[in-house]
Amino acid sequence: MRFSVCFVCTGNICRSPMAESVFRARVEDAGLDGAVAVHSAGTGGWHEGDGADPRAVSVLRENGYPSGHTARRFQPSWFSRLDLVIALDQGHLRELRRLAPTAADAAKVRLLRSYDPAAGDDLDVPDPYYGGADGFEECLDMVEAASEGLLAAVRDAVEEKAA
Repeated sequence: MRFSVCFVCTGNICRSPMAESVFRARVEDAGLDGAVAVHSAGTGGWHEGDGADPRAVSVLRENGYPSGHTARRFQPSWFSRLDLVIALDQGHLRELRRLAPTAADAAKVRLLRSYDPAAGDDLDVPDPYYGGADGFEECLDMVEAASEGLLAAVRDAVEEKAA
């Protein structure tokens, strides 16, 4: 059974699809794509069925990441098949833990930037939606910085699960 990770932001058109794309590339580069499934979703359903924000797509493409995406809303029933639920900010963290059916499910929810030792106490990835392209670049930088630590944690969990 594959280790399953889902990135969650508000509408699933900016931060979480960027994180999904970057992390999927890291998983593939590490040779773990057969062992790790990577998804994303939003806490709200406003953009369900839409593609990623064109600014997010542009930044991803400019940096060599694939950008195919369709937004969807996170469902509490997914907790049973997810190993990690990665929130992009404190608001998402609170909402996801509130939606968790059990304490064990709530414990699966983590903040993305908690995997970046250089992040300090500021663990939110700011929402770039209402700003310019520079906000999307900043988002990508934060996602990339946290992805290495997350990959190490997921690799350890995959090895532990297989043992």
